[in-house]
Parts: sequence; C-alpha cells; structure tokens
Amino acid sequence: MTVRLPNEAERALYRDVVAQGGMVLLREAMEQDPDAALGLIGLGLLLHHDHGEMLTAAHPGSFGARLSAELRNSATGKLRAAEHAAAQLEDLAQAYDAAARRGRSARPLQLVAGPQISHHIARIESEMREETLAAQPGGARPIHDMRQTRARSLGFLASGIELRSIYQPGALLDPPTVSYAAELTAAGERFRVLDEPFRRMVIFDRRAAVVSAAPDDRQAVLVEDPAVLTTLVALFERDWARAERVDWQALAGRPRESGVPSELTDLLAAGLTQRAIASRLGLSERTVAGHIARLREFYDAETLFQLGWQLRGVSGRPTVPPG
Repeated sequence: MTVRLPNEAERALYRDVVAQGGMVLLREAMEQDPDAALGLIGLGLLLHHDHGEMLTAAHPGSFGARLSAELRNSATGKLRAAEHAAAQLEDLAQAYDAAARRGRSARPLQLVAGPQISHHIARIESEMREETLAAQPGGARPIHDMRQTRARSLGFLASGIELRSIYQPGALLDPPTVSYAAELTAAGERFRVLDEPFRRMVIFDRRAAVVSAAPDDRQAVLVEDPAVLTTLVALFERDWARAERVDWQALAGRPRESGVPSELTDLLAAGLTQRAIASRLGLSERTVAGHIARLREFYDAETLFQLGWQLRGVSGRPTVPPG
C-alpha cells in the first residue's frame, strides 16, 4: 500500500459510495472517476471483491491505523505525520459511521443474498480488531474459498487477531484442506473437528455474525443484535469445547509448530508476566494473551504454571495435538 492520504477526488468518490450503502459496481465507479476508483482500491479504502463486479467501502479507521503504522516504521521525520494520520481521516470516518447507522439501526437482523453476503463480510472484516469465530460444516473446503481466505487470514493473524474454526470430520480426508489448516495453524489459527451437525456461521468481534440461511449458502442472515449474538457465541463456545483437537501439521507431513514467536516463548519460559512480555516485544496485552492461549493448547497445559514448566523442559513433550 502507498503511504499517502486520499486526495480530494478520492474522498469525494468514497463519500458517494458510503452514501449509496457502502457498495458499488466496479463498472459504475470506473465510469464516475477511474483514477479515484483505482486510487481508493490501491489504498484499501475500497475493497475489490474476488468475483470482480463489486466494490465495498472499508472503514477508514482500519486504513488510518495501517497508515500510521507504516509511517511510524519509516523515517523519523514522518513521525509527526503519523500521529495525525487518523485524525485527518476523521471526516471520512464520520461519513462511514453515519451511513452505517442509517443502514443498521432498524435492522438488527437482516436477510442478505448473493453479492450482498460478500459485501457485508468485507465491510465487517475491515472493522474487525479482535477475533473471528467460524463454524464451517461439510468436508473438503472449496479450493477457491481457501485461496481467497488464505492471504486475509494470514494478515489478520499478523495483526494479532485471533482466529478459531470448527470443521467436520470429512475435512481430515481432503489433502488440500489439511494442507491449508496446517499452514494456518503454524501461523496461529486454531482448528478443531466436531462430529456433529452444525450451521455455517462466522462471528466477528462478537458484535456481528453472518449465518447461513439456505442449504446452498446463497442466503444468509446478518446478525447485529446483541442478545442474539450472545446466544450464537455461546453455541460456538459449546461446540468448540466438545470438538477434538487435530495435529494438522502431522497429517500434512510437516514439522509441528505452535505459531507463536520464539522470542515470546523464551520470555514466558524465563518467568516474565504477560504485561512485561507485551512491553518487551512492543505488542498489546491482548495479542500476548492470544499467543499464550495457543501455547497452552499446543502443550495441553491446563494452567499457566504447567505451561511454564513445560516450556522450561521439565515435563515431557505432550502427546495431545494442537487444535
């Protein structure tokens, strides 16, 4: 991504898109202002759907955070600009939030179909900060879907977002699905397998969910009602607790990895606290807590004390696979 703020033409086009509900045909945007459309796509403020027909407006706050991070990592002279990058996008953030409020306030439950499903998922993912909980029934995951989600998932994991997914046993028999799960497990995502029927759904930051509403998944319910979300999260956590952990890396013939930076495990083994580790590595405490949760599952440690002993090499390597 180019380190710059959107120009006036790009700002005008972005406001037009959010005023239309946050989604526009690529063809229409290109007809209105091709330079501005391509510029917004390059900046990540308009998300180009994989099927090539639609554009979705991403939240400027996420863009501002990425811009600030890149500026902070560049020359020292740009540090002051980094401090003000998010503030300079405030007008765009207000336009996005105002449009979102108009579209959501009266519809805590909304039936969506076709491209609208991808549109809402892209919008919600652009606002996501903490976690995604996914229930993916069936056996083999479609190759096309895995190609699309791989880069996004790796990016989420790199930014400290926790990802957990539940599959059904048929996934264990499909080599591409096993390879995908092994790669993402090494990066920090957690997968488990549940031999029970369950509905396809994805929960984002426990504040929004997309739940399949048709056998072919061409319709879905967008859920933003807090009470319903609480129920969906409880259902996911119940299924997650009953699901089995799988050594995906062993199934794929790969070395077993925890997906946690070695620097963090060394500091944890040395007895540093979660807060001290976060300060030492320049990470948020939430990110460190997510890494510790992955280590506890990887080593099958019931407590942090038990994990510390295993990291110090006092206990033998566990036989329970990661999930």
